Formats: sequence, structure tokens, C-alpha cells
Amino acid sequence: MLSSEGSSPRFARPEYRQAMPDLLQGDGARAAPVGDIRLCDWDELFAAVKLRLRALVGERLTVRTLLSAPVRASQVQAGVLECAAALDQLHATLLQELARSGALELQLFDAQSALASARAELAGTQDEERKARHLAMHDGLTGLPNRRYFSERLDHALAHLESPDITLALFYLDLDDFKQINDQHSHEVGDEVLKVVALRLARVVRSEDMFSRLGGDEFACLRMGPALGRPQLSALAGKLFDAVSAPLSIGALTLQIKPSIGIALYPGDGSSSAALLRSADAAMYDAKRQHCGHAFFDHGG
Repeated sequence: MLSSEGSSPRFARPEYRQAMPDLLQGDGARAAPVGDIRLCDWDELFAAVKLRLRALVGERLTVRTLLSAPVRASQVQAGVLECAAALDQLHATLLQELARSGALELQLFDAQSALASARAELAGTQDEERKARHLAMHDGLTGLPNRRYFSERLDHALAHLESPDITLALFYLDLDDFKQINDQHSHEVGDEVLKVVALRLARVVRSEDMFSRLGGDEFACLRMGPALGRPQLSALAGKLFDAVSAPLSIGALTLQIKPSIGIALYPGDGSSSAALLRSADAAMYDAKRQHCGHAFFDHGG
């Protein structure tokens, strides 16, 4: 790493042998700094400086035991100045690298902030899209799927009904004399009644059943299962009827309202969602006219 010129070690790398002596003028004064030292050469240069300083100290101790030698002292001084110049260059390079590192850290922070902002904006956009879709597919009062969503789910069920042994039944519910509640007690009371009815019906149906508020005081339920006959479907209609008919309290009011329920079966009462809804709606009006609670679609009617 070091070579010797006389008894004083010198820097071995060609660029340092050329650069370091240029830092010294003839009288040992420092010249203008040279270019930045490469980071990969720091270890080598530090080792060279330490070795040079150790050699200079050794020379100085030897001189003290001999006669005073001005030339030797001048060489020691020049060597120390050369080492100091090397350390100055290392220091300058370190400061420059620290400044670069600080600038990179700021750039990294800015990039991370921009990325976090972009992610938050994207998440917000996706969340807004989900909320918008939910609002478009659900009833704003009860939170139930609306007619559009119910029709889509019914279409999907009909398109993927694989086994003829699976029964698909559509229940259509309408609240009797609901208009009187709005007229006598206000629409606010009517809205509260609809919320209570929705909660009660939701407790009766299964989690896999599709249950919807079609609009106004009309609700629908899609029930699918293996070999569901009229007795089982009538039993479910009875549970829906009882759930709605139980007295309910709205503030100081105690009200009782009863539903009329129409039932249509696929494929006999309709092979499309629109046809099934029409058949179930017609059966509901039959039940309303007969005051019988529920009725199946009658082709002869």
C-alpha cells in the first residue's frame, strides 16, 4: 500500500502519489484540493494515512536521539501536512456524501408520501365505488336489496338451476291497508313500520334466501330447496304472516298490520324473472281479495 522515498512512506496508488504531493508546495504549504475521493478507496487511504503517521512518529523519535537535522524535520513536517491534506479530502468527501444522503432521504420521503397519498386516494375511490354500488342495489330505508338487485339475483338463480329436483318459489308480500297508516299517522310512522316489518321478515327467512323490498309496502322472498311442496311453502308463508301481524309499537302508538302473500313456482308459473314476479303478484292479489293470508298462483284465475 505504501512505498518509501528515503525513509518516509508514500501513498502507493498512482492517483494518490500524483495528487498528494501536489497538495504541498515547496515550503510545505497546502495547495488547492483535488477531486473527491471515491468511497471504495476510503479504507485504503485511511490505512495509508495511519501507516504514514506511525512512520513519521518513529522518525521523529529517532531524530531526537541524534543531532538536530533540519532536513529530516522538514520531511516530517511535509509528511504530516500530506496526511492532513488526505484527511481533509476524506472529510470533504464525507460531507458531500452526507449531503447527498440527506437529499436522497428527502426524495425518498417525498416519494413515500406521494405513494401513500395515491394509495389513500385509490382506496377512497374504491370505497366510494362500493358505496355507490351498494346504494344503487339496496333500499335506502330498510337496507334490503331493492327490486333491481332482486331481479338480478333471480335471473342468476334461474340461469344456474341445474337440477329439476330443486324447487324455486317466489313469495310476494304486500301490507294490507298500509296507506291508512301513512294517512292517519304520517309517513314518518309508516317508514318506521316498514323498518320493523323488514327486521321481522329477515328473522324468519334463511341466510341463503334472497329477501328484498321491491318498493312501497311490497316485499319479496326467493326460497330454493330440494323437493319443496306446497305444505312446506304454506308453512313458510304462515311464519311470514305471523311475523308481520304481531302488534308493534311506534312511539306511543300500538299498531297491527297484516300482509297478503302470493306464491309462484318455477317453471310452472313462469320461466323468467319477470313472469314469476307477475304470477306471484297476481297470487298476492288473490290472497288480498280472499283475506286468506296467502295464495298460490292459479292458472285458471
